[in-house]
Amino acid sequence: MHLLASDPLNHVVDVVLLEIGGVPVLTMHMVTIVVATAICLYAMSRAARAIATGPEADGNERYITKGRFAQMIEAMVVYLRDEMLMPVLGEAHTRRYLPFLLSLFFFILFNNLFGLLPILDIIHLTHLDAAFGHKTPVGGTATANLMITGTLALVSFLMIEAHAFREQGVKGWLIHNFGGLVPGPIFLLPVALIVFVVEVAGHFIKPTALAIRLFANMVAGHTLMAVLTGFGLAAAEAGMSKAGIFTIAGVSGIAAVLITFLEIFVAFLQAFIFMFLTAVFISLMSHHDEHEHEAGHEEHAAGHGEETAPELQMAT
Repeated sequence: MHLLASDPLNHVVDVVLLEIGGVPVLTMHMVTIVVATAICLYAMSRAARAIATGPEADGNERYITKGRFAQMIEAMVVYLRDEMLMPVLGEAHTRRYLPFLLSLFFFILFNNLFGLLPILDIIHLTHLDAAFGHKTPVGGTATANLMITGTLALVSFLMIEAHAFREQGVKGWLIHNFGGLVPGPIFLLPVALIVFVVEVAGHFIKPTALAIRLFANMVAGHTLMAVLTGFGLAAAEAGMSKAGIFTIAGVSGIAAVLITFLEIFVAFLQAFIFMFLTAVFISLMSHHDEHEHEAGHEEHAAGHGEETAPELQMAT
């Protein structure tokens, strides 16, 4: 049997494990996403308990997060909340949508990282797949499946639209999508209709772009890693000498390790981009009266400062 690396696409293509009447009801990515989600829930619940304030008997120590992993999670959550989401959504909307956005981030992150584990190769090398009819029951990257990323995008789409109708109502939603041209002069009606079509299309294009971006990055990265690790096998199949095989395998192995570190970064980056753009799209459907009110306060404070400056100078 050839190694899995002989066909790089096997690292990203889903495998049907069970079908009824020709309809797939259980696939490798479905099992993988359940396993990765279970790991995510377990790890985050452990981190939450470590971050939570302890009993009073511990004194000041009860406020200290225990464990490196929990400290890392806490630092990530605080940074995302204060530096990324708060400036985009504002305080009130950040409190409302923070649980959803962080769940989205960590769910995607754990699935991305789980896909970096060489489970597929280990199963094939140990011939464990023979017990499952030569079908790998778990492994691969679930977020390299367009159906899964599309479902995540659908969830974001529903959240964005629910927020839009909650904030603006049906009338406000229509006015927003007409670009403020309706109500208006009748001669602007053709332009308003074009703007409306473009804006409504944008509601669907934005989450679609989220799904395709995550899917494409996961497929490209894992395919590249599989190609690099397969160079040694390709050299052996071509009948090269042992020295040539070891040289090619060594160089491609080093390159694969470097790409692995890049893929770890991409796993975090793509999870962040999916979450952050969802937050941005939510903010675009929000009223901006609060920001204008804050800007008015700043202008008032600046004007008040200019008026009182001469008085301070006279007092000194």
